[in-house]
Amino acid sequence: MHVVMLLYPNLTQLDLTGPYEVFGRFPELELHLVWKTRDPVADCRGLTLLPTHDFADCPPADILFVPGGPGQLALMEDAEVLDFLRRQAAGARYITSVCTGSLVLAAAGLLAGRRATSHWLSLDQLALFGAEPVAERVVMDGPVVTGAGVTSGIDFALALTARIFGEARARHAQLFMEYDPAPPFPGGSATTSEPALVEQIRAETGAFQTRRHEAAQRAAALLSAGAEGAAS
Repeated sequence: MHVVMLLYPNLTQLDLTGPYEVFGRFPELELHLVWKTRDPVADCRGLTLLPTHDFADCPPADILFVPGGPGQLALMEDAEVLDFLRRQAAGARYITSVCTGSLVLAAAGLLAGRRATSHWLSLDQLALFGAEPVAERVVMDGPVVTGAGVTSGIDFALALTARIFGEARARHAQLFMEYDPAPPFPGGSATTSEPALVEQIRAETGAFQTRRHEAAQRAAALLSAGAEGAAS
């Protein structure tokens, strides 16, 4: 099975590398890191990753995956990226994402009418695209499988591989990775953290989240206009 994983500038690398670590433990899965070119791509913290394919030579996906990150804003209005995702999704068995990668799938028109999740700061933006936001760690709706923020990528990948290969093999991978989360502090989500801390993070990210929401609104308008044009 071909796993086509979108690699793009200014992504959050753990959104990508968490699932990559899990998927890489299943020999039936052939992993492809794909971008417009094969030039090195830097994530939002400066870590450089190397694509294995460009859009032109990428094989058809059995599993299509999109990570999130600040660079997601530009992707929602990038016709070349959105067209690539639509083409790949047409033949994919699973259409997947982690964090705000779900907003990119939504901008491509791939989540309308589906239950999906995203990072807690951006979850509500899925509704702009006709998706149903769900505040859960991993959400499965038919062929669409989405993970919440950043660290949920490991949970997402284990859940998906359990669905494909069975729970026993996913549990084997989980143990081999020693994936046994024990955070040093309670409160790793918006629902389990102190309200004051949640509001502090909202304030710190307010300007960027406004930009993200505005980009989502524009992308949703473009998607709607395209659908209306196709109907007429």
